[in-house]
Amino acid sequence: MERKSIVFTGKNQVEWLTEETEKPAAGQLLIETRKSLISTGTECICLARNFAPGTHWDSWVQYPFRTGYSNVGRVLEVGEGVEGFVVGDRVASRSNHSQFVLAKAAESFRVPDGVSDEDATWFGLATIVQIGVRRAEHRLGDAVVLVGMGLLGQLATQYVRLCGAREIIVVDTAQPRLEMATAHGATLALSKSVSEVSDEVMSATQGRGADVVYDITGHPAVFGPAMGLARRFGKLLLLGDAGTPGEQRLTSDVIMRGVRIVGAHDGHPPASADDHNLWSKKEMGELFFNYIARGQMRVSDLVTHRYAPTDASAAYQMLLTDRSAAMGVVFDWTK
Repeated sequence: MERKSIVFTGKNQVEWLTEETEKPAAGQLLIETRKSLISTGTECICLARNFAPGTHWDSWVQYPFRTGYSNVGRVLEVGEGVEGFVVGDRVASRSNHSQFVLAKAAESFRVPDGVSDEDATWFGLATIVQIGVRRAEHRLGDAVVLVGMGLLGQLATQYVRLCGAREIIVVDTAQPRLEMATAHGATLALSKSVSEVSDEVMSATQGRGADVVYDITGHPAVFGPAMGLARRFGKLLLLGDAGTPGEQRLTSDVIMRGVRIVGAHDGHPPASADDHNLWSKKEMGELFFNYIARGQMRVSDLVTHRYAPTDASAAYQMLLTDRSAAMGVVFDWTK
């Protein structure tokens, strides 16, 4: 059986390729894709090779590069030894943008009845953000600043609200992004660069600064000013993965004010939960689906663009040119 796939074949080169689909091996599911979500920040960095030589990005992104990791579809075949899935189940997996995908059953999720295909595509990004929120170790009543209101920033805003933050201050230069964040729980939206918001942040936090500041941009220029927004002994949480980490510069805030820098990455959670590590990716993904099904989180209004997979080149060109008005960009494989 043949499949169509979206593949990066070189820098700024997007192709629609025909490939052979293999049968599922033991422990695998063969899934027919219905919807997949573009991780706009990560995928644009990969496509444009916007990273420094020698970084982990450089070793990861090798062409042809199979892009995407937020896939939802229906099970067509079940491999030997698989339990808990049957043909016809709706399944979310960290699979590529492809018409048919093979996914490990142990790393896949059955999508609950109360969650749409499109909403379910957010599970991968929602898990990554949840890793960061857990690393922040929030306490009830925290004052929080989030810099960068892209996909991860929008999800982080909702998680922080659920954690009981007193102040949720969001910073971005794109007004549509701020309006989305405000609709999902932000208490103060600042349409400025991070270097221009110190007075407003200090005013909103009684002159102390934020308990936790999130840098969700991956932009080296944000790193230094973001540290200055944290209170004494506060935290700077790096949720955006910089393509040029060597350009991020420490400031005196680390030594003089004891600001702690905490990193969060998709590879941090344990493979499975135990008494010491209760939250694996499996548990975090299921929690996200619970929040969506109960209406405690909302992503349906964050989708701004929908494309047929055959129009993938146009989708990525739009994102590379100006993604300030774009948020959730979904490929609809049912058309």
